[in-house]
Amino acid sequence: MLGEYRIAGRRAAEIAASVEQAVGSGELSPGQLLPPLRELAQQLEVNPNTVAAAYRTLRDRGVIETAGRRGSRVRARPASTSREAIGVDAPPGVVDVSSGNPDVALLPPLGGALAEAAARNARRPALYGDVPISAELAEQAKAAFAADGVPDGPIAVTSGALDAIERVLAAHLRPGDAVAVEDPGWGSVLDLIPALGLRAVPVAVDDDGPLPQDVECALRQGARALVVTCRAQNPTGAAVTGPRADSIRSVLESHPEVVLIEDDHGHGIVDLPFHALAGSSGRWALVRSTAKAYGPDLRLAVLTGDPVTIDRVRGRLRLGPGWVSHLLQDVVVQLWRSGAVDTAAVAAAYGARRDGLVRALRERGIAAHGRSGINVWVPVADETGAVARLLQSGWAVAPGARFRMSSPPGVRVTVSTLSDDDIGPVADALASAAGPAPSVRYG
Repeated sequence: MLGEYRIAGRRAAEIAASVEQAVGSGELSPGQLLPPLRELAQQLEVNPNTVAAAYRTLRDRGVIETAGRRGSRVRARPASTSREAIGVDAPPGVVDVSSGNPDVALLPPLGGALAEAAARNARRPALYGDVPISAELAEQAKAAFAADGVPDGPIAVTSGALDAIERVLAAHLRPGDAVAVEDPGWGSVLDLIPALGLRAVPVAVDDDGPLPQDVECALRQGARALVVTCRAQNPTGAAVTGPRADSIRSVLESHPEVVLIEDDHGHGIVDLPFHALAGSSGRWALVRSTAKAYGPDLRLAVLTGDPVTIDRVRGRLRLGPGWVSHLLQDVVVQLWRSGAVDTAAVAAAYGARRDGLVRALRERGIAAHGRSGINVWVPVADETGAVARLLQSGWAVAPGARFRMSSPPGVRVTVSTLSDDDIGPVADALASAAGPAPSVRYG
């Protein structure tokens, strides 16, 4: 069952550590069956409850999965394995369209904002005991949220969108709880959920966002949270429309106990209207990060939500990092105040590349998706083969396995660095690699 490896330990923590160490080193491989509780307890000469506690810890950490009488197995992808590892290296001469990064030429220069933030810090340095959130940052964030019809709520600041999502989930959920997530969806969220000991329930998406019937099904199955990308959905480019938002709000109103998390990472690069779902659930949070519009290295996101949720997030921040750097907060304030990003111009630039590729693929018989943002999702018949053929053609794309749970195969193309001259060649390569694909919803 375990080959040469022997699980060791007398206490639950020691047994769990022994298994986790073996999984990390490769001595226990994905899918490997672990001994039944009583059998391992007999081998280790411990109480079966001790082994049960160890297995429960491993399951909560996402290291193993339990399937009733079929026993416990090492997860096919342990939670410690990032989906970013599912990718391809772009050798010399190959164009990398897999990164998901914004076009650096469309990011604003930071020199002036950094200098102003440094000067402000020199006048009054941030010290222990200061308020964690810049009053001006909170004021500007509140105004932007209000302009988009988001219910009034307190403000928190985190180190990026994923940090905010993790803190909101941890504030309300416990290991074993289920979270409804978009499929295909952001690979980092799909990694985060099992790492927190939670269980992901897939929700199909189309160009207008999550399908309401799938949301309803997931919540009826017991999902305690729902994560929705409002615009520029990664990897499909979906954007929630007004009618779709109405339908999802109607579903959420029947499940007031569900925690709603909206990720509006496309703020600043998408000029489509924002349709807030907030307010349709008792517990909610809306997150806006600066990464795509102002630069990934700023590592800052603002979020609002109901008072209980934001209070819990702030409380855990105080016990951990304490606050997000006031220098970074002041930089973002300067960028917002000066209108450093022309959203309409940035959205038009990305839209021209994205729409051009989708249109070129449609002309070649490929029904691709890319309504907003910087990515295009291309359905393929054989994902592994398509990635390999594209690499041979000079294009490195992101394998769909990084973003999928149960949805059909595909590949993601980041259009941020594509030129007009690139559209035809990459469309030809994609059409050749993907083959004819039916125009169906993906999810």
